[in-house]
Amino acid sequence: MIIKARSIVPGNVSGLALVSRDPISFYGGVDPETGVIVEPGHSLEGEKISGKILIFPYGKGSTVGSYIIYRLKKRNLAPLAIVNLETEPIIVVGCVLSRIPLVDKPEANVTTIIKTGDTVTIKSAGKEAWIKVDKNGK
Repeated sequence: MIIKARSIVPGNVSGLALVSRDPISFYGGVDPETGVIVEPGHSLEGEKISGKILIFPYGKGSTVGSYIIYRLKKRNLAPLAIVNLETEPIIVVGCVLSRIPLVDKPEANVTTIIKTGDTVTIKSAGKEAWIKVDKNGK
């Protein structure tokens, strides 16, 4: 399955998906020392985002979240890429600073189509991106 999307920070990556229908706050919601989601009650609480294609609807919280993303990247704890339904400025700035591929506005709801553990390949350049999904690596 291939899903078209908008490219915000270009890049080509492939990895395992980590998917949430909940928004993510990087400031207070992700431990910058471990890359683990620590927000109580979050659907991904206890999950490590490092080295994953992180898929969630949108970001929330403080503008400090941009610098948490940057800190995660510097510590090799950042996601390989981020896919949002709609990206807000906190996530954009963090990904630009960290050079983490970022895409949004997919033509389908990726938070329901893609499941945690699916293999996802992102190819993005210019304004366009393609998200290739291999269900559970198949």
